[in-house]
Amino acid sequence: MTVEPGAAPRRTPLTKESVLRAAVAMADEPGAGLPSMRNLADRLGVKAMALYHHFKNKDALIDGMVDLVFSEVELPRDDDADWRPAMRRRAVSMRDALTRHPWAIGLMDSRTNPGLATLHHHNAVIGCLRAGGFTIAGAAHSFSLLDGYIYGFTLQELSLPFENQADIEGLADTMFTQYPFGDLPHLTEMMLNQALQPGYDYAEEFAIGLDLILDGLSRKREAWT
Repeated sequence: MTVEPGAAPRRTPLTKESVLRAAVAMADEPGAGLPSMRNLADRLGVKAMALYHHFKNKDALIDGMVDLVFSEVELPRDDDADWRPAMRRRAVSMRDALTRHPWAIGLMDSRTNPGLATLHHHNAVIGCLRAGGFTIAGAAHSFSLLDGYIYGFTLQELSLPFENQADIEGLADTMFTQYPFGDLPHLTEMMLNQALQPGYDYAEEFAIGLDLILDGLSRKREAWT
């Protein structure tokens, strides 16, 4: 861009999407929390009032941020022939999105003014389950169970006090230094024979639990009326 001598550089105009992406990026920073309108304006190099041309208040901004996270989730497709792999892909994609945006876990289904991506997401999941032979009640039960598992597992995973094998070993050393092995036989057995084994990855528990849920839904599908 050519700038005349003495002239201020032209600022790229704000758009609703650019504001949302900046807000999400700020919230993603470790320990940051949801940004205030003032802090977001500072990050964008504008006055806070400029944001109100796109969002009437902070609640509207949060609605948009949540909708942006929903837009990252892989949805069932119209040509999906089987509900199980479609629900599996969606669950894995949802967990990935929540891992990228931990602040969103408690907000995903809290909005009273959900955006279009949110509504398309819910519509696609329900449609896939209905096409897979679930009654409308069965689809509601399945949707609730799957989301409860996805959100709950991700929240627990992000809260664990370890990220790798070295962290687990350090945790075990601390625990067994304070308490004798014999006082905690079952926990000791699990630590020694599972968590401390080479290659152990807690994240793999997600797929195991998801398979159990999908198996259960498959068995209950025709029983729900």
